[in-house]
Amino acid sequence: MRRAHCLIRSTDSVLVAARLNVGVRTEPKEIAMNERRYWIGVVAQDQVETAVRHGFVQLHYGNAAPLSRMQPGDGLAFYSPRESFQGGAPLQAFTAIGLVGDGEVFEVPPPEPVPVYRRRAAWLDATAAPIKPLLSQLSFIRNKEHWGAAFRYGVLRVPREDFVAIATAMGRTADVDFA
Repeated sequence: MRRAHCLIRSTDSVLVAARLNVGVRTEPKEIAMNERRYWIGVVAQDQVETAVRHGFVQLHYGNAAPLSRMQPGDGLAFYSPRESFQGGAPLQAFTAIGLVGDGEVFEVPPPEPVPVYRRRAAWLDATAAPIKPLLSQLSFIRNKEHWGAAFRYGVLRVPREDFVAIATAMGRTADVDFA
């Protein structure tokens, strides 16, 4: 069967797919809700310090969508390209690591000018780890020359092996902390 690479926006995707002569998954994909996943959020160090101090995670300018994809117990690391959000000095290091906490995504009360969403997190004591010595070990970074492109969307899901390498570089024992 021929496969097409296209985005279908329809309430009847089977009918549309039949017209396009492409395969459609008719059975929903099974997702193990208790399977731990691993995430990296891109956050400036000054904002990381606030999140760690207050036990929350906030990503991508306070957007709720990336937080809603996370489950309690998922591993989470912060990568900080800079020391501060407003043009601080380059840092390029993993600066915090922990677990997504229980509870739902919640909105931060005003005075924020736009809605900001957070989720609870349990942060572990860790040492910041520069990314450059880890580049060769991280499979989610496909282009080792232009490695910064991997972080352009602000949050990404990574394989366990990559997360273990980051955790180890930060002085954590992944088999204990993220078992």
